[in-house]
Amino acid sequence: MKGASDLRYLLARAVAVEQRVRRAVEARRATDPDPDDAFRGLYLTEENVARLLDEEGSRSFPPLDEQPLESPSDSRLTSLAEEFALTALDVEILLIALVPDLDDRFEAFYGYLNDDVTRRRPSVGLALGLCGSTPADQAARARLAARSPLRAGGLLLVEDLDRPFLSRALRVPDRVAAHLLGDDTPDPRLADLLAPWRAVPGVGDPAPLAGVLSAGVRLAYLSEDQGGAGTALAASALTLAGRGVLGVDLARLAEDPSPADAVRALVREARLTNAGLVCAPLDAVFREHPHLLRLLTSTPVPTILVGRAPWDASWSTSPPLLLHAPRVEPSARGALWTDAYKQWSPAPLPPGIDADRLLAPFLLTPEQVTGAAHSAAQTARLSGGVLTPEHVRQGARAQNAAGLDRLARRIEPTVTWDDLVLPPDTHAQLRELTARARHRDRVLGEWGMRPGGGRGRGVSALFAGDSGTGKTMSAEVIAADLGLDLYTVDLATVIDKYVGETEKNLERIFTEAAGVNGVLLFDEADAIFGKRSDVKDAHDRYANVESAYLLQRMESFDGLAILATNLRANLDDAFTRRLDLVIDFPLPDPPQRLQLWERCLGPLLPRGTDLDLDFCASNFELAGGNIRSIAVTSAYLAAETGGAVTMTTLIHAIQREYQKLGRLTLASEFGPYLGLVQG
Repeated sequence: MKGASDLRYLLARAVAVEQRVRRAVEARRATDPDPDDAFRGLYLTEENVARLLDEEGSRSFPPLDEQPLESPSDSRLTSLAEEFALTALDVEILLIALVPDLDDRFEAFYGYLNDDVTRRRPSVGLALGLCGSTPADQAARARLAARSPLRAGGLLLVEDLDRPFLSRALRVPDRVAAHLLGDDTPDPRLADLLAPWRAVPGVGDPAPLAGVLSAGVRLAYLSEDQGGAGTALAASALTLAGRGVLGVDLARLAEDPSPADAVRALVREARLTNAGLVCAPLDAVFREHPHLLRLLTSTPVPTILVGRAPWDASWSTSPPLLLHAPRVEPSARGALWTDAYKQWSPAPLPPGIDADRLLAPFLLTPEQVTGAAHSAAQTARLSGGVLTPEHVRQGARAQNAAGLDRLARRIEPTVTWDDLVLPPDTHAQLRELTARARHRDRVLGEWGMRPGGGRGRGVSALFAGDSGTGKTMSAEVIAADLGLDLYTVDLATVIDKYVGETEKNLERIFTEAAGVNGVLLFDEADAIFGKRSDVKDAHDRYANVESAYLLQRMESFDGLAILATNLRANLDDAFTRRLDLVIDFPLPDPPQRLQLWERCLGPLLPRGTDLDLDFCASNFELAGGNIRSIAVTSAYLAAETGGAVTMTTLIHAIQREYQKLGRLTLASEFGPYLGLVQG
């Protein structure tokens, strides 16, 4: 076995070091000017040294004559020497520093040779002497300089820097010693920085990138959109090029107290295991920590950065290979989810689960698809083991980032299509909008129907109508049908009196929304997306700049955005041209109002025998929101009296709603019930 041969060869080299130590100890004993020193026993006696030498490998090393010293071409020590460009002298120094970690007898040997029982590691001078070099040999001393391959590569540590150079101790890091002994467990220093990114078959074509990596290209940048497969493509390319994959979470690296040391440890780990670095997301570091990018782009190992930001030439001294990573298209998304689900759940996938359709509205990376499958499997197990479509959607929603919750109000949809009371054409347009959101990846991506000009794959619509006509509820129904959360943008967090701040706030919302699979609702949108006007003063100029920015940002947004307004005429024509659908919400007619009265009063509310809902539907021209408010007021009045909702309480609630709306109480509307109007 290769591991056994590696260890056999390493121990053989250690035996050779032991022979050098033996000769050095014997020379020391022969030339010691005071062998009878009374304090000699305080640290190590001559008899103890002789006893240790006489053991000759009985502790851990086999006899020297049974081990060949020829270097196996595939041994770890040979591979390490080639990777780090070590000379023969470097290898000998490394072995001299390593042997105390292989056999604790060498602690005593080095303590004796250092004439100090507390110094159980070889010193620089001792190591050079054991290698046959003189302390004044500058070429030999240079092999232990700060920029030498041993130290710059993290293979050897020089300690006690306050001492003179020759008396400084040498130590091999535990990770390097473990690697030479056959252990590939990553350095514990990197435990919080590593990301489990792996190759995913069927996502993009890794062959071109793998070819240039094999040809010696060391730096590449994969830009991606929401749901991009940059990390999976990078991992697949490294695997195809014959290298391992070392994933680096740049967000965690930015929080590391000593990121420079962490990068050095990452590079050493990659070189020890013949791996490449896959670093993402670049967006987490390029603004506040550009120095980390300069460290990562100057490594001697293949490094692939992944992010959404455009590449800045100042981030590296050498230009990277620039590529664009594809999304996981719907045709591959379902298969990837199914494979991941089978790894987490022993139960077979129910026949009614169509993963392709359920996941179509979600823009997920391969890692998020895997996480969604794991989450769905756990939720199904908690619910008795039967997977449902809602478990699949819930698992996908669990992959959302939380940043948008600070800028918008999240609503978990609880209504369905059956709860909507709208004209048939409005209802049909809402269905069409849902179909656009569900199939946009297929139509714009796989079928190539995406227009140019930097337009994203997003879907945008305008809901126009009076207050209470069902605009917000319709957005909630669409979110529920797609399995997404609804995020209502709070205008108080957006509008700012200072020039340029409104655009910055909107940019933050759109940026956070790019990491969330949800429906973004801008209520009262005319307050933000107003008409551009002729420039008469500075206020007009800045208002037009704001509107122009919003036009561009809406086009590049990849999600589902709904603008709701009571004043359609106030919207700029350029906005309406860029919208996929403009849906009008008219006031309900009498039959629709009757349905609204029945649904808003509900089946549980006690009703009096005198309720005349046909009269209310025919005579009171109210929107659904107003009817809902009247029903709630009636319920409170009934609860106070301890009875049912009667025509008296209902007319009183209608009167209160009229007062809120500033409408007059007319006999033509209230008819025979005018006498029930109080005051």
